[in-house]
Amino acid sequence: MATTRRIPPDRGLNARMFLTGLLMVILYVAFIGVLFALLKSLILIVVIAGGLLFCQYWFSDKIALFGMKGHLVTPEQEPQLHAVVDRLCALADMKKPRVAVSEMDMPNAFATGRSPKNAVVCATRGIMRRLDEPELEAVLAHELSHVAHRDVAVMTIASFLGMLAGLLMRVMMFAGLFGGFGGGRGGRGNQGAGQIVLLEMAVLVASAIVYAISYMLTMALSRYRELCADRSGAILIGRPSLLASALVKVTGEMARIPTRDLRSAEHFNAFYFTPALAQGTSLSSLFSTHPPLQKRLDQLAKLEAEMAGPAA
Repeated sequence: MATTRRIPPDRGLNARMFLTGLLMVILYVAFIGVLFALLKSLILIVVIAGGLLFCQYWFSDKIALFGMKGHLVTPEQEPQLHAVVDRLCALADMKKPRVAVSEMDMPNAFATGRSPKNAVVCATRGIMRRLDEPELEAVLAHELSHVAHRDVAVMTIASFLGMLAGLLMRVMMFAGLFGGFGGGRGGRGNQGAGQIVLLEMAVLVASAIVYAISYMLTMALSRYRELCADRSGAILIGRPSLLASALVKVTGEMARIPTRDLRSAEHFNAFYFTPALAQGTSLSSLFSTHPPLQKRLDQLAKLEAEMAGPAA
């Protein structure tokens, strides 16, 4: 085992998190302004948006665990998993997060929580069964790096606006399928129905634009933060090759998972160690939240060479 290290802050990641947060605030204010101009109900908009943001921020860990079939476990229930996390937290000199297990067979892991004090690190049954202990330790070092860098909370907040815009798009399209919110017969009725249709279309277009911008911002941040966590996790354990081995093994095993299970997990890809990508074309495969596997492996190989030092 390597000597004691801490997980240092990454200035590049901090700068990107600040910029992403600033842009999301501007976009959020603009979106609220557009909705107010169209719907003329600021109180209703603020109550709904504020309520959703509050729930996602304060209950993000519970939402993520529920969505990924996870539950907290004690050292008595999962002694090996807790022992790995204990060793890594001692190396990193950081507070131990809560530990959870997901009952999914899909090999993966994730970290969630609004702050290091409220963080949860979760491993699936699938990854615990497929990786040996050193490889699992490398994966959990990657996840603990997310906690130390505090990027999980930023990703949670940054993804909120896209979620809100996407929800509004679904509401508008659902309403359109059933003839809109109103309408009537005759000249005045037709005119009113036409205005409602235009209003619905305007909200739909605005929501689609905001969703696209929000998704691109979170995707760019997510890709960079994964590279940062790879680097920090590899330095923490002192063996970048172990993390590379885990990446290759997990990515290969992902192809064995049923497509139905992968598609149901795609919504949480931004939090996973490796993305759950089903075969064929999908939004997640076209716009991945993670950098390409080869780019991650190249970074780890370069880091391995640097840590090994000059050849004798």
